[in-house]
Amino acid sequence: MPLELNELGVTRDSQNDWHRTIVSLRASIDLFAELVDDPADHADLVAHEMATKPFERQPPVISRPFEEAEVFDPVAEAIAWPFEHPCRSRFSNGSYGVWYGSSTLLTSVYETAHHFRINTLSSDAVRPGSVVVGERRVHLVRCTAALIDLRPHLEREPELLNPNDYSVCQTIGAQLYHSALPGVLTQSVLHPEGLIIAVFQEGALTDPRMVCYLTYYLEVDSGRVRVERDPGHTLIEISA
Repeated sequence: MPLELNELGVTRDSQNDWHRTIVSLRASIDLFAELVDDPADHADLVAHEMATKPFERQPPVISRPFEEAEVFDPVAEAIAWPFEHPCRSRFSNGSYGVWYGSSTLLTSVYETAHHFRINTLSSDAVRPGSVVVGERRVHLVRCTAALIDLRPHLEREPELLNPNDYSVCQTIGAQLYHSALPGVLTQSVLHPEGLIIAVFQEGALTDPRMVCYLTYYLEVDSGRVRVERDPGHTLIEISA
C-alpha cells in the first residue's frame, strides 16, 4: 500500500553536518600552459594579463565573459548547483532540484562512485581496457531543517530502496516538494550502514566547509572504482 503523507513523521537527526561530494580538480590548470613552451614567453603572457586586468578605463563592449566572476563561491559550488540545474534523481522527476548529502565520507564515496561508473560507462567515448580518472571535492554542509523520516517505513515499503526503479521515491518526493516540506532522511541504498538526506529547499542548507579532495579511478572492463584521498594511497575499492 502506498505511503500517505499523514503516515510520515519528522526527525531532528537531519539537523547535522552532511557530506557533499562534487566534481572538482585537485589542482587548478594554468590557462597559458598549453599555449607556449618557453618560460620567457609564459612570463610575458602573465605580465600582459596583469597589466590589462582589471581595466583602467571603461571596459570594451566585447570582453571575456568571466572578467567579473568570483574565483570560488562555496555556497554556489556546494549548495546551489542542484537547485539551479534540476535533473532526474531518486526523489525528483527532473522538474525541481534536489540536494543530496551523506552522513559519512564513506557513504558519499559509495553514492558518487556508483553514479560516476554508470555515467562514464554509458559514454560512447570510453575505450575497452582503459582507466578513466575523475576528481572530486568533498564539503560538509549544515542542514538546519527537521526532515521527513523514511526509515520506519523501509521494511514495509522495500521499493524505497530499489537501486534501479525510482518511481516510488519520485512520487513521494513530488508530494513533499509540492507540500513545501523541506526534504527526507533515509538509508543509503549503496551503503546501508550510512544515511542520506534529500533536501528540496535551498534555505535549509548553510555553512559549507571543504573537507578533502578525492580521485576516482574506474577500470572500464571490470567496472571497479578505486578511490584515493591522499595521492598514491587507496582509500577504498568498490566493485561493480
